[in-house]
Amino acid sequence: MTNLSFRNLRTMIVLSMGTIIVLACGTTAPTASPTLTAVPTATTTPLFQQVTLTTTSSEDDGQSPPYKITTQTPALTGSDDARVKNFNAETTALVTKAVADFKKKMADMSIPLANAESSFDARYKLLSPPGNIFSLKFEMEGYVSGMAHPYHFSETVNYNLEQGTDISITDLFLPNSAYLQTIATYCAAQLKTRDIGFQDDFTKGADPTLDNYHNWNITADGLLITFDEYQVAPYVSGPQTVTVPYSELKTLVNPQGPLGNFVK
Repeated sequence: MTNLSFRNLRTMIVLSMGTIIVLACGTTAPTASPTLTAVPTATTTPLFQQVTLTTTSSEDDGQSPPYKITTQTPALTGSDDARVKNFNAETTALVTKAVADFKKKMADMSIPLANAESSFDARYKLLSPPGNIFSLKFEMEGYVSGMAHPYHFSETVNYNLEQGTDISITDLFLPNSAYLQTIATYCAAQLKTRDIGFQDDFTKGADPTLDNYHNWNITADGLLITFDEYQVAPYVSGPQTVTVPYSELKTLVNPQGPLGNFVK
């Protein structure tokens, strides 16, 4: 091999090494793609979790004629939402009307008994489990001087807070279902087992009419039906209640309605 050949070979080696060095220096390492952090989805706290059911108790004493009025009025606090205001207005109006009716009864009694004080008491219970539905039962007791005995009656409020509307019994069941007959049959069967005189003169009070079943409440165990005194039993037996288990109503309940979560 000639000197020229050795020089050419050395030149080629040097050039090749330089090329490798240049390539190595000019190569940029691949950059890892940045990891995207998921942005949390904003959630709104349900309205029923924002409010608290509170009770306002009041007492009113009068002297001409003598009377005493005690009341409990429920109200939701913690939000100025219109749906909350509607609920509070409804419960306040209910108690206010009951008191006004009692005072009218006092005025209508023409011969009050001496030394006998008239009285009225209104109190309530929340019967529904926690959630959007507020099912309240008001129990009223009144006595007007001159009456043979006190009188009692119930009022119920079933309110869907999320929708801001009252719930009607027809909202609970599928259209054209025989829910009223089913409820009435179950209630009558239960009342017949009680020593209250139901089968004597009071069976009509359990007939399947909306008027007979206007007092109802949504509870965790079933649909609570309240019959006021004299409706299905004489006064001495008092008001009667029957809880219709949801299992009895399962095929009739509207799955998209207020009872949908109770019959799954």
